[in-house]
Amino acid sequence: MLTRRDLNRALLARQLLLERSPLGPLEAIEHLVGLPAQAPNPPYVGLWTRLREFQVEDLSELLTARAAVRTPLMRATPHLVSARDAVDIRPFLRAVQERSLSAALRERLRGADPDEVADAGRALVEQRPYTVKELGAALAGQWPDADPAALGAAVRAGVPLVQVPPHGLWGAVGQPAYTSTEHWLGVGDGPRMTLDDLVVRYFAAFGPATVRDVQAWSGLGGLREVVERLGDRLVDHRGEDGVELLDVPGAPLPDPDTPAPGRYLADFDAVLSAYDDSSRIIDDRDLRDVFAVPGVVPGTVLVDGAVRAIWSIDRRKGAATLVVRPLFQIPTRDVQELTEEGERLLAFAAPDATRRDVRFNSRW
Repeated sequence: MLTRRDLNRALLARQLLLERSPLGPLEAIEHLVGLPAQAPNPPYVGLWTRLREFQVEDLSELLTARAAVRTPLMRATPHLVSARDAVDIRPFLRAVQERSLSAALRERLRGADPDEVADAGRALVEQRPYTVKELGAALAGQWPDADPAALGAAVRAGVPLVQVPPHGLWGAVGQPAYTSTEHWLGVGDGPRMTLDDLVVRYFAAFGPATVRDVQAWSGLGGLREVVERLGDRLVDHRGEDGVELLDVPGAPLPDPDTPAPGRYLADFDAVLSAYDDSSRIIDDRDLRDVFAVPGVVPGTVLVDGAVRAIWSIDRRKGAATLVVRPLFQIPTRDVQELTEEGERLLAFAAPDATRRDVRFNSRW
């Protein structure tokens, strides 16, 4: 039987948050099965907080060399993944991408066939990169009765797309431009992964967890059948409430009393979106504060392994201030640790600042 604290320490270990890892960035990206990438900078911070040696250039070089890409995958949201995973994972999530074209958007296509729109969009993006808005405008000539925004969304749902640098590089602004995964990365040698493999990789990075958790992370349904055929590739545990928890044999299960250092998690960090029940990392009472704005997940702060604050960096007149907003009263010893860690984060994220400060805006 695993307690909530057992699950917390297991998550921290799998996510390289108990201690910084010596892995290289590409190895870490694959171990984590990608990092959420709804904005340019969060994956950089996500790797910085997990790896012993990481600089902005390390990820920028992977993106420009096409060894890593940003592409819509899990839950049809942009993720930073290795080139290999971009090719291998996308086929399993095709239904998730297609489902992202909502009924309202399909209605606004006004009779245009989504598959035909996707094919026409693929031809365009393989000539040059397009933003989704540009795609809609370009396709409106062929389907004048359709809403251009719906046309662009149909291409994004129906074609494997990757964001093309400079979008995705540190500090990039503006809307991402896309080309097809095949055009950017070339055609692979055939499947190197099965859906079974992907599910096992989830449990290695986020387990022990439930079937509903892996479904929430991926956006896929019907994974009970996959889990049942995995056999001895998975082991069973039980939670405090008796729920079945699945895991990879031999995966880390640290002592629940293992000290957990203060950590600054990036915006949209996967630990907050990888579960149907995220109580191992955040209390239900704090969910409303963290998810206050739909579609936005701010940077959060871990204290003793749990989300206890929200953070952001305020840039004004050349100065950079890391502002920490506690969700509960943080003990003095943890404030000191977080201040020191915050100063290191500012040195990474704002090296050009003329002054760097860490400020706690206490609500207590």
